[in-house]
Amino acid sequence: MKAIHDCALYGILDGDYSHREQAGEIVKKMIAGGIDILQLRAKNWSIEEITQTAREVHPLTQQAGVPLIINDYPEVASQVGAEGVHVGQDDLSVKEVRELLGENILVGLSSHSLQQANEAAKQEVDYIGFGPLFSTATKPDYAPIGTTDIAQIHQDQPTLPIFCIGGIKKDNAPSVLAAGAQRLVVVSGILQADDIEAYTRQLKSLL
Repeated sequence: MKAIHDCALYGILDGDYSHREQAGEIVKKMIAGGIDILQLRAKNWSIEEITQTAREVHPLTQQAGVPLIINDYPEVASQVGAEGVHVGQDDLSVKEVRELLGENILVGLSSHSLQQANEAAKQEVDYIGFGPLFSTATKPDYAPIGTTDIAQIHQDQPTLPIFCIGGIKKDNAPSVLAAGAQRLVVVSGILQADDIEAYTRQLKSLL
């Protein structure tokens, strides 16, 4: 299984952009394109639907050595044997997830400002999401924070994996990397691409 420090391109199988019955094929294409780590996030699906989809895609990610991260639901990660859990600022704390699932699970935490990111780094977190950098339908309630603080958070937390997220696509990814980003999360750009595998591969080549 790929270590979190070796992951640069983070994909999300998002329920707002993906039909459940297509999940397996989408994941296969993302893996073929070189995705390093994959999150299952489905805010509008039932927990049963999320669990079933996780059971379907986990063998695919596992065979490829790609960690599977479950958004919001540590109990689903436990049931399907997923490698990690991602939580937001208003979800269970990193400590609570650790108490539920132990020390061997990957735990990621969203942060929406430089201050939040530095506070997140003080917790038992394996990585942080930093954004949204740009306006995105995936996070409509959060104002974009731009790219100004990317270099600073990497300077503040030089050993913590930081995944920049929010409105990142193939066209603007070079500017995000030029601002100091080392890792990217891409959601709609990949999921809405005409050729998911090729799009993912192009992003990976930028990294």
